[in-house]
Amino acid sequence: MTTLVVGASGATGRLLVEQLLHQGEMVKAIVRSEDSLPDSLKTNNLLTITEASLLDMTDEELLEQVKGCSAVASCLGHNFTLKGMFGHPRSLVTNATQRLCHAIEKTQPKVPVKFILMNTTGNQNKQAGEEISTAQSIIIGLIRHLAPPHADNEQAAAYLQSSYGTNRNIIEWIIVRPDGLIDEKSVTNYDTYPSPTRSAIFDAGKTSRINVAHFMSQLSLNDDTWHKWKNQMPVIYNASM
Repeated sequence: MTTLVVGASGATGRLLVEQLLHQGEMVKAIVRSEDSLPDSLKTNNLLTITEASLLDMTDEELLEQVKGCSAVASCLGHNFTLKGMFGHPRSLVTNATQRLCHAIEKTQPKVPVKFILMNTTGNQNKQAGEEISTAQSIIIGLIRHLAPPHADNEQAAAYLQSSYGTNRNIIEWIIVRPDGLIDEKSVTNYDTYPSPTRSAIFDAGKTSRINVAHFMSQLSLNDDTWHKWKNQMPVIYNASM
């Protein structure tokens, strides 16, 4: 099997590539610069690297990237700089998700391709009937209008939900929602839930990036884990000590 990872040079994307390679998976990675990856990855024979800005790639180039892949994992996100937050492309995650899905459809896969999207607990899964407090709703509304990356995350998730429901058998999806991201050196115990168990604004938990990467790798490689969470938006927290 082969997994395509986009956003592979990011803090979580690199870890996801490492997790997949460690488990013997063939990986394709799209990165702006190969120099952003450590030598330990660049020299791995299971990894194929393409240097490009995903949104600048042609439809034909994207088609070649997704062809033969059993899963596509997106760890794309906006840099926390003024340009990253408010510059273009403001809909990086949404546009990339749409273009990748259109490319997958053109390959006419015989079995559904897994699409794994890294997102955020601040994105409410209204389709599942999630409810949040009035205070949190007001703050999220302000963030949605003042911070374009949050709206981008919401729109990308909504696109997968509306475009690839249970009646579509070309793409199956899972939207992974970590809480407050932190850095840890190794995988630790973590918990996954269908919906948040705490407020993303007033009682945020912690999720290590390497745990997110491990969970996403298991979704790609383990069919039991995939079927447990298929077409859902699982939330991941580090386990309480």
